[in-house]
Amino acid sequence: MNQPQSTKSSRTRRRRVTEPANPRTQAVWAVAQLLVGAFIIAASFNLFLVPNSIASGGVSGLSIIVKQVLGIQPAYTQWTINIPLFFAGLWLLGKRFALKTLLGSFMLPLFVLLTAHWPPPTDNPLLAAVYGGVGVGLGLGLVFRGRGSTGGTDLAAQILHKYSGLSLGITVVCFDGLVIVLAGILISPENALYALIALFVTSKTIDLLQTGLALSKVAFIISDRAEELADAVLTQLDRGLTELDAHGGYTGQRRVVLMVVVSQNEVPKLKAIIRSADPGAFVIISQTAEVIGQGFKIE
Repeated sequence: MNQPQSTKSSRTRRRRVTEPANPRTQAVWAVAQLLVGAFIIAASFNLFLVPNSIASGGVSGLSIIVKQVLGIQPAYTQWTINIPLFFAGLWLLGKRFALKTLLGSFMLPLFVLLTAHWPPPTDNPLLAAVYGGVGVGLGLGLVFRGRGSTGGTDLAAQILHKYSGLSLGITVVCFDGLVIVLAGILISPENALYALIALFVTSKTIDLLQTGLALSKVAFIISDRAEELADAVLTQLDRGLTELDAHGGYTGQRRVVLMVVVSQNEVPKLKAIIRSADPGAFVIISQTAEVIGQGFKIE
């Protein structure tokens, strides 16, 4: 987060300069993430989910059901479903949106076909649900970071969302839930339970990849020595900060609240600075889900 600094001339801090990324490099990197992500999804699909008949939602899950019932290879089912969905998205959602799914819609089934002969490392359905969910979540997370899509029911959910008024989250749950219910009916109820585990693990892995492993903290500091504390944070910790105007609820007096975002390993140093400048300061430190900006993650 790029935090405004105090206007006082006595306060200085080192600048963390980040060069803007080249648009062509960004485009190549986005395509690379989509391809690597699609390959990881396909590998996890064939190593863990297909051998154990775990249909954890989406077109991939539907292709497992078709394989169990009709014996058709999942890659062919995925292409058969993705192609008409792509053209439906092109017609109903517009060229700009649908074209972003073209590469993923084609490459994911291709990778599924190429990795179909890989032997499964386990026949334990619980382990397969967990590790398959992690692998699919990791792959989807990379695809999303590259601002891409693998098409399938995600595209169908977008269409339903646009024309039904339902939220996108609800439409995705509807399609995935329908696939899992079908798996419970056509394969086995136990399969549906394992599919729910895989779907849960997938969603958590995507969230973890999107927000990252680096934990940041935001601190709110209320002190009678706000100026001294601000100078210490800027010069000793080399972090920007924001001064918020506040009023005491009991006294009605104007107070200054300092807000500063630091990394996890900077918290002890921040506490030491606060203790040194004002041992009586009131401090709230909480965890942040994600911080984007100078000194942290740049997107």
